[in-house]
Formats: sequence, C-alpha cells, structure tokens
Amino acid sequence: MNLNMDKPLRRVTIFALLLIFALMVQVNYIQGSQAEKLQTHKLNNRQFLDVFKRPRGKILAGGEVLVYSKQQPNSENYARYYKDGEIFAPVTGFFNGGASGIERAYHSLLDGRDKRITNQRWFDQFIGKPAIGADVETTIIPNAQRRAYRALAQANPNLRGAVVVMDVRTGAIVVMASYPSFDPNEVAPQTGEKGAKRLVELEGKPNDKGEVNERNKRLKPLVNNVLEDTFFPGSSFKSVIAAAALDNGLNKNSTVPAPSTYTLPGTNTQLPNSHEGGACGGAGQAPLILTFAESCNTTYGILGAEQLGIDKVLETTKKFHYDQRIEVEPDLRTVPSKFPEMNQAETALASIGQGNNTATPLHMCLVAAAAANDGRIMKPYLVQRVRAADQSVIEEADPQELSRAMSPGQAEQLADMMREVTRTGTARNVPQLAGKTGTADFDGVEYNNRWFVGFAPADKPRYAFAVITQGIGSGGEAAAPIAASVMREVLKK
Repeated sequence: MNLNMDKPLRRVTIFALLLIFALMVQVNYIQGSQAEKLQTHKLNNRQFLDVFKRPRGKILAGGEVLVYSKQQPNSENYARYYKDGEIFAPVTGFFNGGASGIERAYHSLLDGRDKRITNQRWFDQFIGKPAIGADVETTIIPNAQRRAYRALAQANPNLRGAVVVMDVRTGAIVVMASYPSFDPNEVAPQTGEKGAKRLVELEGKPNDKGEVNERNKRLKPLVNNVLEDTFFPGSSFKSVIAAAALDNGLNKNSTVPAPSTYTLPGTNTQLPNSHEGGACGGAGQAPLILTFAESCNTTYGILGAEQLGIDKVLETTKKFHYDQRIEVEPDLRTVPSKFPEMNQAETALASIGQGNNTATPLHMCLVAAAAANDGRIMKPYLVQRVRAADQSVIEEADPQELSRAMSPGQAEQLADMMREVTRTGTARNVPQLAGKTGTADFDGVEYNNRWFVGFAPADKPRYAFAVITQGIGSGGEAAAPIAASVMREVLKK
C-alpha cells in the first residue's frame, strides 16, 4: 500500500516545487523589472510614505560633494544636506518629496529606484534591503560657480542676474549661477512643516495668514534665471542680426547704414544711437564690424526691419533654437526665448533687443558658442556621469551637436566682430575676452538689463558665456567685468 502512495506523493511534491519556482520567478519579476513602475504608480501611496526612509545618492561637482543624505538621530528617516546651498541651488535644486534641478531630473537614480539599479540588485529587493541611490557627477567647476554667484550678489543685491558658461566643444555647462537664490537646506526633508511654509514664502505666495513676501514675489529666488526666465537682451541680440546679415551676403567689412537717428517705419518715433561720432554718427555709413563694435542702434534697426526683414530674422533665430525649449537634462528645460512676428517698427526695436524680444541667458550663450565653434552649437548638459554604489558607471555624457547655425566662414567673421568689441568697442576693459555688450532699459524703472555675451580666450575659444545683471549703467561697465572675473577662474582648469 505504501508503494501505491509513493507515486501520488511524488506528483504532489513535484507540483508544489513547480509552484514555489513559479512564485519565485513572479517575485523576481515584480521586485526587479517591475519595481520602479509599481513604486511610482499613481495609486501606490507608499511611495510618499517611505521616500524619506532611503538614503539618496550624492550630487558632486569637481570632486566636491554638494549634496548628501544622512540618517537622523533616533529616527529611520534621512535628512538631506546642501553645501553652499544658495550658490549651487540653480544646479542641484531642492528635494523635500517634491524636487527641482538635478534632484528632479535624476530623481529615480538618486533614489535608487531606477530599473538600471533595481535590475542589478533584485536580490536586495527580494530580501527587503533598502535601495542604494546612485551618485550624480555634474560638469560644474565649483570655484567658478562661487565666483559668479558672489559677483552677481555684489553687482546689485536688490535686483536679478545670471551667469552661464559652456564648453563650446562639448556643451558641458561649467557655470550656472542665478541671483537671488535660496538655501535648499531650509526646505529639506528634516525641516518638516517649517520647510513647507518656507517654500511657500520663497514662491511669493500668501502664507496661512495671507501675508506675502513682496521681495520674493518680485525677485523669484526659486527661478533659475539661466533657464527659466527671459529678459530683454538689449544690444547683445545684435549678434543674431549680424549672423543674419552675414548669411544674407554681407561680410564684416561691408558698408552698412549708420545714421545718427532712424525713424521707425510708419511712426514719428526716432531711434537714436547711444553716442555720437565714430561709426554711429559720422558719415552715415560704416563697415559692419565697426557698427557692431560700437553698437549702433540705427544700423541694426535698419538691417532687421528693412534690409533683412522679419522673415529672415525669424529664420535666423530658429537656427539658434531661440524659440525652443532646450532640454539640458531630463525634465530640466529652458523656457523659449521670444521673437514673434511683428510689423516693421516693432521689428526694428526687437532687432536691437528691445520691444517684444526676450531671451534666456542660455539661448544668448548658444549664439556666442556658435561664433566660437565654427558655427556649430553643441547640446548643453549638466551631468557628466552617474555612478552606482559599487562605482560602476550607469550613465555618461555623450556630447552631441544640437545644430549648425552658421557656416564656418560666417562664424569666424562674427567671432572677429566680437573680438573688435573688446579691442576698440564697448568692452575695451576686457581684451582677453571677445563678445557683445547689451544694455536694455525698462519703462518706468531706473535700472537696465546689463549684458555681456561672448567667448574666451579671445584668440582660441574654449568656452562661451552669457552674463546679465540688473542695475544702473551699461553692459560694458557692469557685466563685462563679471565675465572677465568668472572666466579667469574657469580657465584655471
């Protein structure tokens, strides 16, 4: 009788083993390949309950740890700490369940839930071991970032500014400073309800008492001025009009109109130059390169509105991706710069960077990058590589061309025109750089947007930059010295 029972028992045993094997396969599938999808599903509220119970990966720059996690005393939760928080906030962003900057763009990798981590560490998931977040290494040069932020703060502590510097050969952003900024430590997970209230205050929204911080509402410290807002570019935009002129058959030595004043088409409004004499008010005509160096408003108003026309100008702006949201990292994009279709008078004003023309500092940096790099614009990026806990590389930057905005010959001519600006023109105080100054005034206020956009070194370009700071005075007086100071630090590398 026992012999008769052996066969059914064997069958049951085999069936049970098969069930166990199938269960393990299913668990492996769920815990491994499906883990990230399930954890981030909108119906899974556990993702919000345990987000602070895992150590996030570090964010680094030039070997410095800018952001790290540490378990809080007598708690299973982890705190998040930011080194020189205000200085690096435009890069790192903040994390408190919500996130911005690199914290948002690389959230699943920093949090250890990206499938490239979970698929490799499925057994840890199976036994309930916490995920270990990856470390994100940025392209930022720390000391240059510090110098840029401090220079912006000193330029005018009650107004806004930005500095961006990009490697023209790769697209790596090595400086991305924005002023005013905020300290992510004030809204980190360990700050709890106090941090949530501080975030509302920084946004310039009414608090629970209906009070609004007017300074934050006006100056927008949570906004990354390099990517997330636009400003009147002033005469720095003449670089784009010059590129359009070069593409339309002119060269740097072509004679162009340069009257002392210009009546905007269809109006009685006079467009003057910023100064008399020289290329901008002598014989009424001058070489293109000199009108660029001395920043003749009348020349570029006439070029944009009459000789080129709105269609040609729009075509050129699109070559520089002026109207597009440029992706720097995943979920980290610029707002579009704006040069809409306009009548002739409006086009003339917009051609000198006023009126309906607004630009992000990154877009203006790309214009200079094209001049410095044979007409090519490389796709900008902020992250060099991502490393898992075992130091294996999960992801690494792969420089790619974004577009070709000009021919090499046209780019070299525009580069020569930028060199003339610092040799004889409006930025003679920074001869080691090349670029274009800009000064855009506002109706009803006493300050200007002061720009300097260009590249360095002037003779063998390696980096493009854009600097904007608000205050009294011109771009040559205020922005160009900041660019020179920051680029001295960048070029030490």
